[in-house]
Amino acid sequence: MRLSKGKIHAHIRAMSATRALIALSLVSVAAPAAAQGVSVPELGRRFSSVQQAVDAIGVGEGTVLLAPGIYRECAVQTQGVVHFESAEPGRAIFDGVACEDKAALVLRGNGASVAGIVFQNIAVPDLNGAGIRLEQGNLDVSQSLFRNSEQGILTGPDPAATIRIDRSTFSGLGRNDGGPSHSLYVGDYAQVIVTRSRFERGTGGHYVKSRSPRIRIADCSFDDTLGRETNYMIDLPAGATGEISGNFFVQGANKENYSAFIAVAAEAQDHSSAGLSIHDNVARIGDNINRTSVFVANWSGQRLVLGANQLGPSLGAYEAR
Repeated sequence: MRLSKGKIHAHIRAMSATRALIALSLVSVAAPAAAQGVSVPELGRRFSSVQQAVDAIGVGEGTVLLAPGIYRECAVQTQGVVHFESAEPGRAIFDGVACEDKAALVLRGNGASVAGIVFQNIAVPDLNGAGIRLEQGNLDVSQSLFRNSEQGILTGPDPAATIRIDRSTFSGLGRNDGGPSHSLYVGDYAQVIVTRSRFERGTGGHYVKSRSPRIRIADCSFDDTLGRETNYMIDLPAGATGEISGNFFVQGANKENYSAFIAVAAEAQDHSSAGLSIHDNVARIGDNINRTSVFVANWSGQRLVLGANQLGPSLGAYEAR
C-alpha cells in the first residue's frame, strides 16, 4: 500500500507527538554536576561507588538505586541479578567512562535490568564503546537513553536468554571506521524484543543489527534524516522469524548503503526466516532526496509475510537478492 504525501505527513505528525512524550520523560530536567549517591534498598545501605553496590549484591538479587547526577565511573557485574535504576528517570547519567575498555555497564551475571538511565560519550580503543556490554543473561531495558557513543548496547551470544527494550532512545551512535559499530547490536540470543523506542541521528553502521533467531520490533520510530554514513535501519544478517510491525521509518540523505530499509539474511542463513511477518509499518525516503530504495531486501530464499505496509514514493516493497 502506498501513501499520498498528505497522509504521510499526517502519520509523521502523530508519530512526532509520541516521540516528544518519550523524550520529555527522559531528559526534561537537567542533571546536577556530580552524582549524589548510590544505594541498595534491599540491604538498607549506601555506597560510594556503583561497583561497590554491585559487589554487595553478590550472588543474590538487588537494586542499585542511582540518585540524580553524573556518574563518571563504570561497573562490572559477574554474578547475581542486578537491577540498575535511576531514582528519577533521565537524571542519572553515566558519562564517558568504560570498564574493561567495553562499556559503562559490563553485564555477565545471571540477569539484569536497567531503568531510567542515560548513557553518553562512551568511546574505547577498539571503537566498540557502549552504554551496556551484555555478555550473558537476560536483560530488560526501559525508559533509558543512549547517546553520542560508539554503540548503545552491544551483546555477545547467549542462546538461552532474552533481551527486552522498551520506551528507550538511541541517538548519535555507530561508526564505520575501523570496523562498523551500531546503535544496537545483539548477538545470538534466544530472542530480542524492542518496543516503543526511538532510533535517530546514527553516525554509522546499522540502527538495529540482530543475530537472534527470533525478533519482535514493534511501535518504534527510525528517523535517519540527520544520520551520517548509516546503513540499514534493521539488519537481520543470519535470518530470523518473528515480526516487525507498527514502526515508522524515514531514510535520510547521508547513507553508506541506502539500498534497503530492512535486510534479511544478508550474511548467512543460520536461522530460518520463513514466515517473518513485516506489516503495518510506515516508511518513506526523506524529502528532496532523489533516489530509489526497497523496504525489504531478502537473501534467505524463504517466503516472508509482507502485510499492508504504507510506503512513500520511490520506495519498492520487496526485493529478493
